Amino acid sequence: MNAIGYVEVQSVTRFFGSTAALRGVSARFEAGSITFLEGPNGAGKSTLLAVMGTMLRPQRGRVVYGQLGESRQKARRHIGWVAHESHCYRDLTAQQNVELAARMYGVAPEGSWERVSRQVGAETLGGRRVGTLSRGQRQRVALARALVHDPSVLLLDEPWTGLDAAGGSRLSRLLEEERDRGVVVVVVSHALDQVERLRAGRLRLERGRVSQSPGRGS
Repeated sequence: MNAIGYVEVQSVTRFFGSTAALRGVSARFEAGSITFLEGPNGAGKSTLLAVMGTMLRPQRGRVVYGQLGESRQKARRHIGWVAHESHCYRDLTAQQNVELAARMYGVAPEGSWERVSRQVGAETLGGRRVGTLSRGQRQRVALARALVHDPSVLLLDEPWTGLDAAGGSRLSRLLEEERDRGVVVVVVSHALDQVERLRAGRLRLERGRVSQSPGRGS
């Protein structure tokens, strides 16, 4: 059983200065599901993802990580995160980035690159410095890094950006595999054609508030 069976945000509010990015957002994301966060620019999608990923603290409300409760420290070890930018170390190779992440999560680095690079189609990139890679290639490395510790929760911010058709299809298949493995998958994306393909739920935010409850894609 995965370490986190669900993630629930309860009346979460987050300000940046005097601007409210999230205004009392409540939602529950179950294991074995994919949910797309939708809404216009500035709606609070990426902020909600960052709060769920323990990158930001809510000023009000709370986040419950299944049986781990509200412990951000415990939850962090079980979360895989792909931000809009890869945030990989540009002077390290793709393989070095992944092996470094493996060590941080207490996973043996030996063989870690070979395992996750096959999942994301990055086998040929291992020896290349990240700074020399294209946007789509960096996305693949970031995704490989996020998967290296077999997370219970996978959070992705615009993961299809920069990927070609083959890479986009591979990503979709990977998300299906993670869902079937029992992972909580939450995606910020404008690629709404993927909602039906992935049989994903949808949560719409507008001006920092939930305007549509999660529902299964038709």
